[in-house]
Parts: sequence; structure tokens; C-alpha cells
Amino acid sequence: MECDRCGREAVIHVAYSGAHLCGTHLRQSVDRRVRRRIRSDGLLPDTATPEDPVTWLIGLSGGKDSAVLTHILADTFGDDPRVELIALSIHEGIAGYRDESLSAAESLVEDRPVEYVSTSYEREFDLRMDEVAEADPWDMAPCAYCGVFRRDILSAVATEYDADLLLTGHNLDDEAETALMNIFEGDVAQMAQHYDASLAPLEAREADSPFVPRAKPLRDVPESEIALYARLSDIPAHIAECPHSSESFRGTVQELLLELEADHPGTRHSIMSGYEELAKLAATQKRRGEHGPAGVCEECGAPTDGDRCRACELQAALE
Repeated sequence: MECDRCGREAVIHVAYSGAHLCGTHLRQSVDRRVRRRIRSDGLLPDTATPEDPVTWLIGLSGGKDSAVLTHILADTFGDDPRVELIALSIHEGIAGYRDESLSAAESLVEDRPVEYVSTSYEREFDLRMDEVAEADPWDMAPCAYCGVFRRDILSAVATEYDADLLLTGHNLDDEAETALMNIFEGDVAQMAQHYDASLAPLEAREADSPFVPRAKPLRDVPESEIALYARLSDIPAHIAECPHSSESFRGTVQELLLELEADHPGTRHSIMSGYEELAKLAATQKRRGEHGPAGVCEECGAPTDGDRCRACELQAALE
């Protein structure tokens, strides 16, 4: 099997496009899609200058997705004086899993122009995810707790470092799974929040939002291509599933999506194309009736619609 572009041996057949690509052209294809997404979402504003650069905080777990994102951003913007890159790693307290991935994260940033910071659930909340999964006071999947705590820390650190943008390594599979979950649950409000929080171009988002804007530059790239990119580029990354992930609704949706994509290549792209239009309509409707969180959490001061934010509610239940 030869590469369609150069005739060298192909390393992948991209079923949704029909292309056969060698390692070099696969990496070029991924790089191109990431940079195009950065441009189309307006992540680097014209106002950024060497005298007044933008600060981007990257959520770096040490897994393949965040490692590839950090690698591409460092390669593209590491020498650009208009951009300052900071990578944040969070240890959730999952035995035999996160230690190895954080070691990979530290190795990744050693020789790259990226500032590195790390923290943990134990330091921030005095808890560990293994203990949370065992206690489970709200009868939820571990991912439901973990997602709340991680988002809370990412937002807090982004605010602490006065970041202009928070970037995460969510790929095409992740986003299509989220879209299907929101549709299956009939959660129109979550669709609106998903669009406003990370899918809409920066210029289309609410200017008075109290949260640091988020972006997902990898969201056009399938997970399998990112994994191969990491291996071909010798990027330090821990490629393993969280031991708690199989208990989640997302795990079920993931299996369904993989079957659909195998039988009907291009399904993920089609889902996201239609979903973004629906989510945009939901967000537009939502803005007509409300304008974001009404106040701040009485416990930690984070923006929230109620008296306490979700992270503080879960902590109280665990205590």
C-alpha cells in the first residue's frame, strides 16, 4: 500500500477520505487541520503583539491527545513572541495510572519552550479519585465526579495565570461522543453550553462570560490518527485507558460510535457537522433568556447559578 502523495509505504488508510498516507504526510495532515482550526476559531487575535502577548494554558495529562497538542503548539508557536505557552498537569489520585502519564508530561516539556505547572486533587480538594469512586455518595460514574473536579482546577489555574485561553486535547471522537450523549439525554441546555464554551469561534462568544475561554484545536482529528502521530513522532505519551472509564455512559457511546464509524466511514464528521448547527441554535435561544451565571459560589467564589458550585457540592457530599 503506497502513499497517495509520494509513493512511499503508507502507514494508514483514512477510510472516511479514502486516502493512503505515509508517516510524513499523516503528520502534515494533522498539523494542517490543527492550524486551520486555530485560524477558523480566531484563537490568535490580531491584537496579540510581542509587547502584549496572549497566554495559552494547555491541559496536559500526559496522554496521547494532550501530548500531541502540546507538541504541535510548541512547534508552531514556541518561538512566536505573541504567544506564551503554559502546560498544566493534574494528578487525580488514580493508582497505577496517572503517575506514569505525568512522567511522560514532564519529559515532553523538558526540551520545549513551554512553562510547566502541576497540581493534584489531593492538594486542591484533599481527596483522591480512587477514594471518590469507592465512596460514590451521589451514585454516579467516577467520570462524573472527575470531570467536575478537573474543570474546576483548570478554570482556577487559568484565572490564576491570567490566561487568555484554555486549550484541551479533545479529539474528533471525544466531541462526537459528547454530541451523541447530549442528544441521547435530550439535554438542549448542555448543547448550548457546549457550543458557547468551546465550539463557537471566540468572536461569537459572550463577551461578559466570567470563565476563561476554552478551545479544542484537535477536534477535527480522529483519535486513531493522533495515536499514530504520537508514535511516529516519538512523543512521550502514556497511551492507556483510565481504569474507571468503563463504568461511564461515555464508554457505552464510544463503543457504539466505533461500530458506526467502521460500518459507515465519515459518521463522526457528519455527527459534528449537524450537531454544531443544532448547538448553535440552542445557544442563540439560551442567550435570549439568560446571560450566564448569576452569582458566585459561597464556598470558593467560582461563578455559578446557585449558592454553591458543582465542585463544592460534590466535595460536601464526600465529606
